[in-house]
Amino acid sequence: MIPVIDLGPWRSGDAEARSALAATVDEALGRAGFLLVTGHGVDAELRSRIRCAARQFFRLPRDAKQRYAVRVGERGWLGPGAEANGYAEGTPTPPDLKESWSFAAEEPCGDPAVDAEWFRPNVWPAEVPQLRLLVTDYLDRMRRLADDLLRLMAVALGAPEDFFTRHTAHPTFGFNINWYPAREATGAPLPGQFRIGPHTDFGTITVLDRQQGRGGLQVWADGRWADAPFDPAALTVNIGDLMARWTGDRWRSGRHRVLPPPADAPAEELTSLVYFYECDPGTRVESLPAPAGRRRYEPVDSHAYLRGRLEAIAVD
Repeated sequence: MIPVIDLGPWRSGDAEARSALAATVDEALGRAGFLLVTGHGVDAELRSRIRCAARQFFRLPRDAKQRYAVRVGERGWLGPGAEANGYAEGTPTPPDLKESWSFAAEEPCGDPAVDAEWFRPNVWPAEVPQLRLLVTDYLDRMRRLADDLLRLMAVALGAPEDFFTRHTAHPTFGFNINWYPAREATGAPLPGQFRIGPHTDFGTITVLDRQQGRGGLQVWADGRWADAPFDPAALTVNIGDLMARWTGDRWRSGRHRVLPPPADAPAEELTSLVYFYECDPGTRVESLPAPAGRRRYEPVDSHAYLRGRLEAIAVD
């Protein structure tokens, strides 16, 4: 259902290998909107160190974390009950059973209004000073990887290689470290409650480093939910709503959810690193015409669209 692709041949520049890889990407994104990606060059030790540092914060007393509390779309700590991702698709779920530390793009673009909304400084927990250096390194690697993936996706569409990256000169992104506490801590979930409720992501692509678990990721494909395949060497990549609109639904925005903390593994806790890549603020997203595109959406301002989606999942 979800193939594993190796970026090595793409980066090697071999024309035949690139063409074969692009065809696999086109087929996979049209079916479920997901890929597993190896050959990405993102060090496993770095990802492990970020998890260890983040858990030091998440395990602090609630009072210590509360001073960093923010709403969805802001930079800082999203505590229990802050978010319900099912809201974005109209699914009435209880709040998601997770906590997050949220980062975003912060380098100013020079437009005061845009900078005030999209490029504000990040917040860093004083209790875990090592997190800043680790995350900064990771975000640099994610930016390079995301642009590489966008170039591959452009070729998969039969478009010029810079079809998407011409709109990522000064892009926005979000980065969440998601902590899914154990059932021992959360108690039994409410009916219809998930670690993350069913939804699609909002931007162009999402790059996820996840851990395998009983209460882990599921993907919607072929009319049913299925456990997402796991490869410890791979990153999980899915496309979001803006990319689906851009391709005129040639590719599907990958619908997914994270299962509730399992009764048969009450001590299981998981930590995911989730990088949401977007594009330059004010990008006009227009659907590809037929035959490449299969549905014609009205053009949208990328960041007006993103702001509306973020507001939709906030729990007041």
